[in-house]
Amino acid sequence: MTGYRLWSLRLGRALLGAFFAAGAAQKIMDPIPAMDLLRGMGLPALLVWPATVFSAAGAFALWFGTRLSLMALALAAYCIVTSVFHFIPDDPWQISIFVKNWAIAGGLLALASHPDAR
Repeated sequence: MTGYRLWSLRLGRALLGAFFAAGAAQKIMDPIPAMDLLRGMGLPALLVWPATVFSAAGAFALWFGTRLSLMALALAAYCIVTSVFHFIPDDPWQISIFVKNWAIAGGLLALASHPDAR
């Protein structure tokens, strides 16, 4: 792969990685909102920490190509599952996050489907 395709792929991976790195950083700096979301769904608040590690590992994989297809599939599933936390029809902001998670999952599935994406 050469030219603009290679650079657009690299930029796409970098941006997707930044999304997951920012999510990990946000949870590290202020875990309370994520913990409250988990509690609100009847889940243990401490699940925020495995989610943080997974997000950081996902960023690393996207940036450096480590187990890229497998991680892209796992991250897509993560986005779909965690979108449930944001399905609050009375809150337009949460619905936009819900839709954004599905869009990111779509990008990750497209990335996972490319054997030469590294």
